[in-house]
Amino acid sequence: MSKPTLLILAAGMASRYGSMKQIDPFGPNGETIIDYSIYDAIRAGFGKVSFIIREEFADKFKSIFEPKLAGKIATDYVFQSYDLSPFGIDREIERSKPWGTAHAVLAARNQVNEPFCVINADDFYGYEAFEKMAEFLNEEVTDNKFSLMGYQIDKTLSEHGSVSRGVCKVDDNGNMTEINERLKVYFKEVAGEKRIFFEEDGVETELPQSSRVSMNFWGFTPAIFEVSEELFKAFVPANENNPKAEFLIPKVADELIKLGKAEFKVIPTSQKWFGVTYPEDKPIVQENIAQLVKGGVYPEKLF
Repeated sequence: MSKPTLLILAAGMASRYGSMKQIDPFGPNGETIIDYSIYDAIRAGFGKVSFIIREEFADKFKSIFEPKLAGKIATDYVFQSYDLSPFGIDREIERSKPWGTAHAVLAARNQVNEPFCVINADDFYGYEAFEKMAEFLNEEVTDNKFSLMGYQIDKTLSEHGSVSRGVCKVDDNGNMTEINERLKVYFKEVAGEKRIFFEEDGVETELPQSSRVSMNFWGFTPAIFEVSEELFKAFVPANENNPKAEFLIPKVADELIKLGKAEFKVIPTSQKWFGVTYPEDKPIVQENIAQLVKGGVYPEKLF
């Protein structure tokens, strides 16, 4: 059986960050967050890494990653574009950014033939997550049984303000029944105790500390391409006049669950997540990585 592939979503323009955070240095020797994900994936037994990028990023990515990864893991490049003709959609729709994460995954449909996982380029997931996902992709995944890593919500929040999180509802078998995007999730001190709430339409609702959230770390077989493409062909004409509409992985997952076409195992992880959205996040991520290096979790120089 082929080793699983790591698919990294790296085509975004990072408008809120102000520069290409995908290749920004965070580690003690200039390592990117992607470097740490690939390092963990290699240890967990992945056989290939595919970068989903815009074609104009290709030379930059190759110059950064090819020298350090040569002989360690196979590499591949997938280009996400605005061209809809490969999906049989005969129209041009002007947009300022691509169609979203599920569209990015679709871009890899002719290049990935083995079980694979999808991650964000700018999220630090931790080794345990890659180890558990590799185990799932090697032993459990089928064409109608997929997965996502379920992070404990309190290990994904910021001390500096609210964040958006996809909160999962999980049944007694550990499968996701639905995923709800909560746009304003935050810590709040109540009677001297730190608790978690989300706000919607001015109404504040508490979330259990045990809630599991998606940080866009998914496990699939290539069967996801065919079903996603059909959904995408319906999504585009329904949203061609909405330049902000995005074809997202959670939307595809939710639809497949509702149609009874697939189940999604929520794999629990105790790992702490951290990532970058704003420039102010950078020193926090650098400090977190420095502590992991100091504690011996990662070497001073990865590659």
